[in-house]
Amino acid sequence: MLKNIDPLLNADILHALAAMGHGDEVVICDAHFPADSVARKTALGRVLRMDGASAPRAVRAVLSVLPLDTFVDDPAGRMEVVGDAAKLPAVQREAQREVDDAEGRALHFSPVERFAFYERARQAFCVIATGEARGYGCFIFKKGVLLAPDLPEASDGGAR
Repeated sequence: MLKNIDPLLNADILHALAAMGHGDEVVICDAHFPADSVARKTALGRVLRMDGASAPRAVRAVLSVLPLDTFVDDPAGRMEVVGDAAKLPAVQREAQREVDDAEGRALHFSPVERFAFYERARQAFCVIATGEARGYGCFIFKKGVLLAPDLPEASDGGAR
């Protein structure tokens, strides 16, 4: 057990999130999503599992350590409901609250058409499958950067 690390973030998931670079994407999906077949096409090549978690709970865990990209307009996407792109099912409203809480501000959850979502997911770094039984609990997040603060220059010319 590690301090200050969400217990849902197992070693495989932590490794994948740390290995991702700026601009790489992670998919968090519900139990209905074709996670195994999609994940085979990703950079990681296999699905990561959070079977006991709902999709919004998984979003909270992942975003507790993953910075979202601030250089793009839409670093957070959701699978849009077929036939009703504007509809936000409860699972998506709950995930939206998790995103907003993690970011400390309201962040637009960009709708992604179902088949476009599948294609984008195949290009992702990794796929995390949850135990979410509700439909449309599928999300995609683009990793950002955490810039280190500038350090003051040493008065001794940098020698230590």
